[in-house]
Amino acid sequence: MSEQESTADRVRTEPTSLTETPQGPQRGKAHESVLGGRYAALTWGIVLSVGLVAFESMGVATVLPEIAGNLGGLGAYGWGLSALMLANLIGTVAAGRAADLRGPARPLAIGLTVFAVGCAVAGAAPNWPLFLAGRFLQGLGVGAVMALAYTAIALAYPQHLRARMFALVSGAWTLPSLIGPTIAAMIADGASWRGVFVLLLPLVVLAAALALTPLRRLGGPDPAPAGEPGPWWATPIARSVLLALGTALFLAGLELRTVALLIPLAAVGAVVAVGALRSVTPPGTLTVRRGVPTGVVLRFLLCGAYFGSEAFLPLGLVELRELSATEAGLGLSAGAITWVAGAAWQGRADSRWSGRSRAVPIAAGFAVLLVGIVVMALGILVDTTPALTAVAGWAIGGAGMGVAFNAATTDTMEQAAADRQGEASGSMQLAQTLAVAVLSGLGGAAVALSDAHGSSITTALTATFALTGALAAAGVLVARRIRGGTV
Repeated sequence: MSEQESTADRVRTEPTSLTETPQGPQRGKAHESVLGGRYAALTWGIVLSVGLVAFESMGVATVLPEIAGNLGGLGAYGWGLSALMLANLIGTVAAGRAADLRGPARPLAIGLTVFAVGCAVAGAAPNWPLFLAGRFLQGLGVGAVMALAYTAIALAYPQHLRARMFALVSGAWTLPSLIGPTIAAMIADGASWRGVFVLLLPLVVLAAALALTPLRRLGGPDPAPAGEPGPWWATPIARSVLLALGTALFLAGLELRTVALLIPLAAVGAVVAVGALRSVTPPGTLTVRRGVPTGVVLRFLLCGAYFGSEAFLPLGLVELRELSATEAGLGLSAGAITWVAGAAWQGRADSRWSGRSRAVPIAAGFAVLLVGIVVMALGILVDTTPALTAVAGWAIGGAGMGVAFNAATTDTMEQAAADRQGEASGSMQLAQTLAVAVLSGLGGAAVALSDAHGSSITTALTATFALTGALAAAGVLVARRIRGGTV
């Protein structure tokens, strides 16, 4: 079968051990559930694994200021987030490629183990540098878990259940988003911030116990013909390390307040990162080739628009509208809840799009997200509007994000060839991480420059929301290219 052939046809014709029976995969199709029967253990293992990542993201972010204060890291506070994010890039690529070579079970086991070790190191760290080392290890594990979650869904579940699983994975962020910050704050206040990391360890063991056995039954892919080994610096993992280093240089440049230094340093980092990005994403990604490459671009645009806006929502509500941190958190919760609702709706309606382009729901989701960003920005930047307008706007944006994210992910994985599911999943996760890093960095740089030059934070937030809105608008246009290319 040629690489030019429809990858959707390849996925439909290649059985998996969890879905095929002597009578065929359609027998009892109407009665199958992702939460019961043969899929129960794997489903709960995937959901728990993603939930761990979500709790780590929301919970640790809540207590990070206290950690930095206790360990003397306030001067390098941003790297408490960046260390995890940059390692995430490496873990994503390494796990995705390993899954294509050996199947998803082994890389997931390694990813969960590294994540647990990172939790232990960070939780026991006596100083800020060692804490950052633990965060880096956590990031490697986070990248592996998120990339392999989508790979496992594409390999282990029949086509008619995949959209439901992608929606369920989106839902795995809901509970941690709502209760993660509260639980983390209670642990830090009642005992120690170190308990937040200890809490994660037994959950990692449970997630591994549930997910790994079903994944091992899948086995690995057929061995590919051995080719000439290339130089080590040309391997995907080495390129992902170069991408992380280039991104780190770019972000470090953005932290400088002297424009004469900021521009060249950020430019060098961007050139290095883009060069590496070309080699760790499907061919044609940077030129938005139809098919899977477009799916990767859509993930970047979605996450840049959504998370780039969300990162500055609490700041705007607290600094400009003088709300409390708890009140500002309503916006984050509203977006998380409606994201899940949008993903659930799209998952139920997905059967009408199976086997053909989902450009319509993807574009519609981007359009709704754009409306949400505009309404949120008005609620923050315009004094005459009620502050809760921003919360309502972010509820709108979350719904659009849920629809577009689920539809784009399902369509992209449906088109990916059976032996390149890991690459497609890993590339989308990499695009997500990179988008969050770049948009957060650009927004942070805008705030820092405004402060350095005596400008109002309103100017910085206006520029940030204009950029994230432009990304959402671009997504509406790019969505039509989701079908028709090669992988």
